[in-house]
Amino acid sequence: MSAGTLEATTAASRPGWRGAAAYVLMLAVAVGLFFLIRHIGEGLAAPVALPGVVSVAAPKAGQVDVVVHVLATLAAVVGLGYVLGRACVRVGQPPVIGEVIAGILLGPSLLGAISPEAMHWLIPGPDADPKGQVTAALKAISQVGVILYMFLVGLDLNAARLKHQAHAAVAISHASIVVPFVLGASLALWLYPLLSHRGVPFTSFALFMGVALSVTAFPVLARILGDRGMTRTDLGVMALGCAAADDVTAWCLLALVVGVAQAQVGGALVVGLWALAYIAGMFLLVKPAAELVARKLDTGPLPSAAIPGILAAVLLSALATEAIGVHAVFGAFLLGAVIPHDSRLAREFTARFRDLVVVLLLPAFFAYTGMRTEIGLVSGWQNWLICGAVIVVATLGKFGGTVVAAKLTGHDWRTASALGMLMNTRGLMGLIVLDIGLNLGVISPTLFAMMVLMALATTMATAPALKWLAPAKSAGSSDIYDGPARSDSS
Repeated sequence: MSAGTLEATTAASRPGWRGAAAYVLMLAVAVGLFFLIRHIGEGLAAPVALPGVVSVAAPKAGQVDVVVHVLATLAAVVGLGYVLGRACVRVGQPPVIGEVIAGILLGPSLLGAISPEAMHWLIPGPDADPKGQVTAALKAISQVGVILYMFLVGLDLNAARLKHQAHAAVAISHASIVVPFVLGASLALWLYPLLSHRGVPFTSFALFMGVALSVTAFPVLARILGDRGMTRTDLGVMALGCAAADDVTAWCLLALVVGVAQAQVGGALVVGLWALAYIAGMFLLVKPAAELVARKLDTGPLPSAAIPGILAAVLLSALATEAIGVHAVFGAFLLGAVIPHDSRLAREFTARFRDLVVVLLLPAFFAYTGMRTEIGLVSGWQNWLICGAVIVVATLGKFGGTVVAAKLTGHDWRTASALGMLMNTRGLMGLIVLDIGLNLGVISPTLFAMMVLMALATTMATAPALKWLAPAKSAGSSDIYDGPARSDSS
């Protein structure tokens, strides 16, 4: 790249005072629109109870062997997920699509409809397991898997590589969050009376709708770029930078939303203050300590206590944010983000635990998600119209917000459109947000099924669109996301 071209690129990525003013105006308008939506939505009336949920008849009650059922479920979802994941790769899709579909197929959507006995052999029904011991065990394993996975995602972030395009990356990523967030909250005005109930405050419902439509799956995006050899191109570096900033912002926003959903206004403020204090402590105290320890460990043999110490720290960080009122995954992700990604400690932990987490523990999350995803609940033209509207709004919000911001920071239409499609990738991150919303009772099983379909549809659309918008390059590797190829599948 010539000096003139480099100067032009740098000037294009520098927003200037007009860009800063537009950024502040965008945030102010978004906040104002959300409070207007909230004011209108608080006056809406929802049904007294949730819409009925179709249940598959369970076999007769009997003694439940939790270990047998959990092992059978994991074996089934790992095996089927691998087969479907490889099939997805052959048609140009990320393996996570097949792995998620495997979980859905083994649940009530297909296996339960064809053979309830076979499904309950994996996950026994309430008659055979009235206390839900198998479900509880599978949920615990899935949560541990997601916590460790989010820690690995945090470890893989290389913030130093983002400094050259930091202003443009932050502006584009925040626009790709703000626009779909406002659209998702607006969509809540239509969906709240139809798919929620009076026990759920409209504010919590609207916030979760906004966050669910705003998230981007950074690991899936990195895998798509890596498969096409685009991680070192200008588009690849910018997309990875935007997705990294998007992830950090989205998890901070999710922390606030969970706090609001779990408490009243005063309690939510306390949760928010504790969360801010925890974030400040991580960056002001833990980050320098982690960098010091990492430097010392780089010069000598890795002590035997290093890996157990890291595991304990991950679990304690997750426990701390869970106790604060924020989801445990936020604490795990934050700890990973403050540890130097290129340190020996990070490389050793990633090498030892990547396959265990991605191949075994994450499928437990897919099985748990699939078990609670009943596509049959999306029945009738009205529900399918709602599902289609959710997909369209999610796509237009992410794509539109990214394209407009990319154009304002000096990119051409083709590059801006490619960035828009990449940021529209949701994958596992979207499923994690939806799982949190369902666990809190903020979204109903019917809406959960619709949103899972939205996450799959938006992820599947990325690779074909990118193939048309940006030509593939020779294989390369990313300096921002350094995980092995198999790890990026999720």
